[in-house]
Amino acid sequence: MTDIFKDFITQLAEVNKQDMNRIMSCITTHEIKKNTIILSQGEVCTRFYFLEKGCMRTYYITKEGQEKTRLVSFDNSPVTALTSFITQKPSVEYIDALEDSELLSISYDDFFILLNEIPSWALFYRKMLELAFAFQNRRIEDLVTLSAKERYEKLLKEQPHYIQRLSNRVVATYLGISQETLSRLKSK
Repeated sequence: MTDIFKDFITQLAEVNKQDMNRIMSCITTHEIKKNTIILSQGEVCTRFYFLEKGCMRTYYITKEGQEKTRLVSFDNSPVTALTSFITQKPSVEYIDALEDSELLSISYDDFFILLNEIPSWALFYRKMLELAFAFQNRRIEDLVTLSAKERYEKLLKEQPHYIQRLSNRVVATYLGISQETLSRLKSK
């Protein structure tokens, strides 16, 4: 199970066996049922999560009560409210399970102790932040520069599993469109 996480780490940074054992000694496993919220708005994100299997969503609820999905995470990917985790301030996001999911996590304290102890963990963290920044920047660019139709077509081409595994409601909130608009786009 944790081999997937080890592989994820070593794709970003070379880690020797002793350091990997130290990292893995800080990891906790969690089985999360579908529809479970692991972080609510106003709570501080005290754990860095890695999704080994399943599907999780990071989203906001606007003042008008509308959901806005920032990120959908599938197997073998991080799923954490990074701003809250880094700053240790209350989150403006929610994280919930869209499917039964298997998570690994590490506490904030252990995460940052490892940064000071293990140079390759610091490299992993830097590269992971770079990937997260690039991904979120592309998401913002798409939301600002592409039409609803173009965003849907891009998702269908580059991430067809979103359409296959997610409800229309979640896909619509991810694309920043109404469910009605999504239905019209799907029917064309």
